[in-house]
Amino acid sequence: MLETSSESPAPVRAVTEAIKEYLDRLGPIWIEGEIAELNERSGGMAFLRLRDSSVDMSLSVMCHKSVLASVAPLPANARVVLYAKGSWYTKNGSYTLSAREIRQVGVGELLARLEALKTMLAAEGLFDSENKVALPLLPRKIGLICGRNTDAERDVVENAKRRWPAVQFEIREVTVQGAAAVSEVSAALAELEALADVDVIIITRGGGSFEDLLPFSDEGLVRLAAQCSTPIVSAIGHEKDSPLLDLVADFRASTPTDAAKRVVPDINEEIDLIEKLRDRASRFMRNMIELESSKIANLAARPVLRDPAVMITSRLEIITSLRDRSIRSFQGRLAIAQEELQQVTARVRALSPQATLDRGYAVVQLADGSIARDSAALTDGEKLRIRLAQGETSAMVTS
Repeated sequence: MLETSSESPAPVRAVTEAIKEYLDRLGPIWIEGEIAELNERSGGMAFLRLRDSSVDMSLSVMCHKSVLASVAPLPANARVVLYAKGSWYTKNGSYTLSAREIRQVGVGELLARLEALKTMLAAEGLFDSENKVALPLLPRKIGLICGRNTDAERDVVENAKRRWPAVQFEIREVTVQGAAAVSEVSAALAELEALADVDVIIITRGGGSFEDLLPFSDEGLVRLAAQCSTPIVSAIGHEKDSPLLDLVADFRASTPTDAAKRVVPDINEEIDLIEKLRDRASRFMRNMIELESSKIANLAARPVLRDPAVMITSRLEIITSLRDRSIRSFQGRLAIAQEELQQVTARVRALSPQATLDRGYAVVQLADGSIARDSAALTDGEKLRIRLAQGETSAMVTS
């Protein structure tokens, strides 16, 4: 470890040699990345730049042509795994990896990795339907992430303007294939997400091979899309293509043209719908007016409205009739009761002792009020009360 200070700094030579000594301790390692550049020199050596697709970072790698020949021919932006030893060149202060073996990552291995990543993200809930955000009916501005001067961009813009001529776009043209695709698409997505007037974001590109669409299955890009609050429409490739971005997006369009149809309504259809709704409302109002007019006419034709006093006169006749009925009923009941009373009175009078007295008989009572029934029971000088038909008198027994 170098001991330095402002008074005794280390020279450049000592620093570079210390770096070389430290890096030489790092043995050969396996590295994975995408080949961004490849140059074969006449001296039997090949130089390439190995890049990480998720970040803007790369390493210089050199190898003998015989090492490269084992995997030749390599497609553009091929993903490889290489076994290399790092070297630090003290003269120019550069670090270069010397590859001893290169292996191209096969499609089968990439598919297996992609499936494992898909399973992990699904377990975290990134693809759940409750996380999806509904697309706006008519966005103020559409964010569009696409390739530079591509058919996908033209399809989205032209079809959207054909459906809604006043639609506005915020377009970010980026690299949609290769090592720089992930970083540029991610940066454009973050930028559009920060714009308040962008109501929906379309991420699109045309079809391509499985390797061409791999950037849209990058874990970092997928997680960034899941965190966005602005609805995202994924229109990557065609119907058969299905990168992981399709699963996390709020809506998956089968083609760029389909994406344009989904984010903006058709102005002709909307005008036709408005006209139908207007006609429907007009018919409804006319029917309602006709119905209420008919009700008013029927009410106006009623006698009570022609002569409002009929409400009183008709009720007066009913009340008078009820009153007369009640009087007749009451009088009838009184007559029956009087007749019954006379009959009962006659029967009572017929049975009353007064009737006997009225015929000339008298009732003789003793002093205690009891009736004298036997003359033998009387004594001389006993006082008696004699009750006549009219009044009463007193007497005394003499014999």
